[in-house]
Amino acid sequence: MANIKSQIKRIRTNEKAKERNKSNRSAIKTAIRRFQDALTAGDFSNIASELRTASRDLDIAVSKGVLHANAAANKKSAMAKAAHKAQAK
Repeated sequence: MANIKSQIKRIRTNEKAKERNKSNRSAIKTAIRRFQDALTAGDFSNIASELRTASRDLDIAVSKGVLHANAAANKKSAMAKAAHKAQAK
């Protein structure tokens, strides 16, 4: 445990940020999982809405600094590609 007052406060704020980031990452994973479930079910209207929701969540995570911009772009691209492929069938 730190003895310096500012370091004690920093540890506390880091713990809060860690919990917040963990919650946001979990929400992103849930949104992506919902998209994957809609994809396997083949419900085209649901695929589009889940893709939109997951993309929005990824964008929010990037703006909050939870996720790197390129990582979010890769995930969004892969989801869009899968959605396009499903609708082409």
